[in-house]
Amino acid sequence: MTLLSELFDEVYVPEAVYQEIVHNHAPRHYGKEELKRLVSEGVFRLYHVKNRSLVESLYGKFHAGELEVIIGAKELGAQVVVMDEHAARSLSKQFLLRPIGTIGVLILGKKNRKIAEVKPLLDTLLENGFYLSQRLYREALSLAEETP
Repeated sequence: MTLLSELFDEVYVPEAVYQEIVHNHAPRHYGKEELKRLVSEGVFRLYHVKNRSLVESLYGKFHAGELEVIIGAKELGAQVVVMDEHAARSLSKQFLLRPIGTIGVLILGKKNRKIAEVKPLLDTLLENGFYLSQRLYREALSLAEETP
């Protein structure tokens, strides 16, 4: 997660995303402690979406976290949002935002020399329940100029 703060000037975490990650009771919720630390240290800023009615009107079609990322980005004047879910990425484009997924962040990190290798991080994500098809895994390694 610290990679985000190395790549972007400001990183905002909507309240719903924070709640989903920090208060999720899954035993292996990857990044939970790191997110708590980054928010408490002020590296990431917790954001409370102002337009609650828009979040509520779209809730059900999308998760609260995804909606708060999109609506919060518009409220803050941000251009880039980090999200992996395909439908939410499509919605973000309708709001004229540029979505980048977890894999894209890793590749960007390598291209900007913030991380040495993508492969071990992809493997860690997979070990912690992140879904990634073999095709996308190979494509990510290819874009990162690494071998499987």
